[in-house]
Amino acid sequence: MDFMLSEEQRAIEDGIGQVMSDFGDDYWLEKDKLGGFPEEFYRAMAEGGWLGVSFPEEVGGANLGIVSAAVMMRAIASSSGGMAAASAIHMNVFGPKSIAVFGTDEQKQRWLPPIIKGEQKSAFGVTEPNAGLDTGSITTRAEKDSNGDYVINGRKVWTSTAQVADKILLLARTTPKEDCERGIDGLSLFYADLDRSACDVREIDKMGRKAVDSNEVFIDNLKVSKDDLIGEEGKGFRYILYSMNPERILIGSEAVGIGQEALRRASEYAKERVVFGRPIGQNQGIQHPLAESWAQLEAAWLLCLKAASLYDAGEPCGAEANAAKYLGSESGFTACERAVLAHGGMGYAKEFHVERLMREVMINRIAPVSQQLVLNFLAERVLGLPKSY
Repeated sequence: MDFMLSEEQRAIEDGIGQVMSDFGDDYWLEKDKLGGFPEEFYRAMAEGGWLGVSFPEEVGGANLGIVSAAVMMRAIASSSGGMAAASAIHMNVFGPKSIAVFGTDEQKQRWLPPIIKGEQKSAFGVTEPNAGLDTGSITTRAEKDSNGDYVINGRKVWTSTAQVADKILLLARTTPKEDCERGIDGLSLFYADLDRSACDVREIDKMGRKAVDSNEVFIDNLKVSKDDLIGEEGKGFRYILYSMNPERILIGSEAVGIGQEALRRASEYAKERVVFGRPIGQNQGIQHPLAESWAQLEAAWLLCLKAASLYDAGEPCGAEANAAKYLGSESGFTACERAVLAHGGMGYAKEFHVERLMREVMINRIAPVSQQLVLNFLAERVLGLPKSY
């Protein structure tokens, strides 16, 4: 039992466990082979009210905060579903935070209930192929027409769920970069219809998480109403920060969950697999790496909870959120790698699932920010060292 959690949060773990019990190894193995969005799982989560865990009650949410969302996402990831299951609902949990914080009452009532009910899926359109992590260098532009509405042109990449999404949270430049004091100025945030007549969505074939599509999105004269602008023009980067810290916390929590699932599978296999007349789990060469990963995962989870608690309290949490993402991702990947090695040759076989978990947890080390850039941030903002980039 996790002594850091309240009874309500333990109830979240139990509830998610019940949902995940209906979607076992065979379901996720098929999704890994054939792809296709896990609609049945997504629908079960929506029907259970889980998509609204961190959103205000006035729009149909549970208003439980990011700590509870982290508990939920770890519970989802620490199952057969791994990152595929987590990613299927991940965007709907963190992405619309900027709407909940900066949207008008009319926008909140128009946009958030359909997300919470599972009636609409949303994609996150920020990253661009020629900008990457340098968000201030994005070139997708939004220009006003004669009616004061916007026409958007540009290109996004690594846009998850765009194959199935109805809406897109879209960051675009409304003021040329050369006219701005900083690159991150002059960016505006929109919540727009993902109009397929103006958006060419092309799926990227990738090493894992096949069930949740990643895409390039080519935007050609996408018309967006001025009523779909979130907050003030030019302040979009500031707004997405309210999504970025929760996203880092949730990514770290999910990586911890995947690592714990891999560790569970490795421990069970080590108790059952007999070589030279004894279970391999009796050998310290197997025991010590798994025990070390248990300790690392526990430490990472505590940091995730600390970061989420700071966020919910309205306190600065940039360092903790980034560190939670870093430590969760490193410990999760290491646990998955050790789980594969503990299985020996069978760790390479899909039927034992640990190779799938290792492939899926790799993304946590890459997105939404690289581990190296996290270390840059911590060195500069926490240790006071000179900026290196």
